[in-house]
Amino acid sequence: MRVFFFLLTFLCFLKTNAQDVQLFKQFGGRIDFTMIGNTLNTQENGFFAPCIINTQSDATLALQPNDTIRAAYLYWAGSGSGDFQVKLNDSIIDATKIFRDTLETWNLEFFSAFADVTEQIKAERNTTYTLSELDLTSVIANYCFNSTNFGGWAIVIIYEEDSLSLNQINVYDGLQHVPSALSIQLDNLNVIDNDGARIGFVAWEGDAGLSVNESLLVNGNLISNPPLNPVTNAFNGTNSFTNQSNLFNMDIDFYNIQNNIAIGDNSATVSLTSGQDFVMINTIITKLNSQLPDATVDINNVAVTNCNERMVTVDFTVHNRNSTAALPPGTEISVYINDTLAEILATQNEILINGSENNTLILTIPENVLPDFEIRMVVDEQDLILELDEDNNSDIFNINYPPAPDIVELELLTVCNKGFETGDFDLTAITNFLNQNYPSNTVFKWYPTEEDLINDTNEINASFIYNNTANPQRLFIKTENGTTGCFSTNTILLQIENCPPMVYNLFSPNGDGINEEFTIEGLKNIFTRYQLLIYNRYGSLVYKGNNNTPNWKGTHLNTGKELPVGTYFYTLNLNDSTYKPITGWVYLNR
Repeated sequence: MRVFFFLLTFLCFLKTNAQDVQLFKQFGGRIDFTMIGNTLNTQENGFFAPCIINTQSDATLALQPNDTIRAAYLYWAGSGSGDFQVKLNDSIIDATKIFRDTLETWNLEFFSAFADVTEQIKAERNTTYTLSELDLTSVIANYCFNSTNFGGWAIVIIYEEDSLSLNQINVYDGLQHVPSALSIQLDNLNVIDNDGARIGFVAWEGDAGLSVNESLLVNGNLISNPPLNPVTNAFNGTNSFTNQSNLFNMDIDFYNIQNNIAIGDNSATVSLTSGQDFVMINTIITKLNSQLPDATVDINNVAVTNCNERMVTVDFTVHNRNSTAALPPGTEISVYINDTLAEILATQNEILINGSENNTLILTIPENVLPDFEIRMVVDEQDLILELDEDNNSDIFNINYPPAPDIVELELLTVCNKGFETGDFDLTAITNFLNQNYPSNTVFKWYPTEEDLINDTNEINASFIYNNTANPQRLFIKTENGTTGCFSTNTILLQIENCPPMVYNLFSPNGDGINEEFTIEGLKNIFTRYQLLIYNRYGSLVYKGNNNTPNWKGTHLNTGKELPVGTYFYTLNLNDSTYKPITGWVYLNR
């Protein structure tokens, strides 16, 4: 009696934190659900139970041959702050969602974890599943004193089969608890027929031995599943799918609720009460008859509209064939070019049962996918609308696009600087090279910028010498197939270089107007930082010049008087890292 009194008093003052159970996933079609799982407890926890726990347990899946798995979700839970990596058969499973609950009165934590195991269950299908490496052995010692030590796992499986009725299945998850009272609102329902309606639960820490003021209600009506789940003890360590009653401190149960929910309902309220038992609700699954649309799309034709702009017109139709409800307006249509999302459209009108909506779309095709690519359209790709069949929503159209001419690699074209970083470029050699490497129907047009090429402005006449306007400068060559009009863009880089200057070592400043100055070709306005020093045969400086001074006319630096006939010596420092100072002689004649 003292033990019972302590437990009752303890549970009356529980204070906990939790995460609300809310909608996780929706499914539609000829579908149903089942669950498998097992406890890690060796017996129901209690004051006289041993404080031990297993680290693994087994459960067997036995679907019918025609059952096709749509989804499989693994939940595992236990006492403590959490173990979020486990093994399912030979596969390591990491949690992708974590739920927590805290019994603040004793500062005790509880956890639940989630992972999507659909692909593994599809691959292994009917077999015995072992969940292992869920190790709570070092944790439960802090929980046995108040009988809250537990561990277990469950897999929720959604499957389809052609003979099933049309159903809507909603999966809700979170981590909420009783005792006292708990109310969970289930939204996003669509009840058109309550025949065969079911609700399933994954719950933790329920006790068969505690049933004080315990009840489970849907829309205010008590529900039960006798003899396994009596009306006074819903969460009592049972599995309704296998009729087991030794699923210690966890429950995998379902209940028929066809008399507790009405046609037209879009929500339901699940209520739980308990005077003593501490129960955590992790997952709720509802199955209800429902009318649903079935969106499909057909790509009727793809026509090339403008080859140069790589534009195509796509003619397509969205259907609602073999459905039981209208497809709402605004249903999204995703358009892919190969695997790249190109557009997101939406239907304009409600599409009635067996109805359709036709439309067209203009697409610009990226150049890098040409010439062979596919256009793929997917209606309701994000599954925002519950449908009869979620696997028939796409269509593909393969296209062989008229090819643009290939691009060739053109070598850097370099000429000597004739002053101020400009030069004379002869483009005819490049044109001849292009003519040799392309079919005879190819047309070449030269432009100074890519914008000019696109707009067909400022075309360059490649038959004449071209003077650059920048250094370096890239020219753009529109390389167009004269038959299809498709084009590609070749480019060539023009660059000016400072060529070695040419020194003429004889001049005659005698007033006849011929050869009056000491001339160095390729120097002025090219090597703009040059310095020229000229000495007589005795080593005296007679001239000092740079880019801003006049050329030497045979006069003395200081006096301006004419210098005598003879040989003079110069040092030319170009101040260019490419060249060393140049020395030499020049003969002055009169």
